[in-house]
Amino acid sequence: MGRGRAKAKQTKVARQLKYSTPNTDFDSLQRELSGSEDSAERRDSVDEWADEDEWRRA
Repeated sequence: MGRGRAKAKQTKVARQLKYSTPNTDFDSLQRELSGSEDSAERRDSVDEWADEDEWRRA
């Protein structure tokens, strides 16, 4: 007993997700997918750390 309310809520949420059309920021998505300058800077810093750890592998 008591599952009816929970199932109704799940059904409502599922229906909202299925039929809603959220506003998508395509410019932000394009920047993220194209590899903006921020992600290039992060890659550079990761490369620096990788070089520093090479002495451990030897």
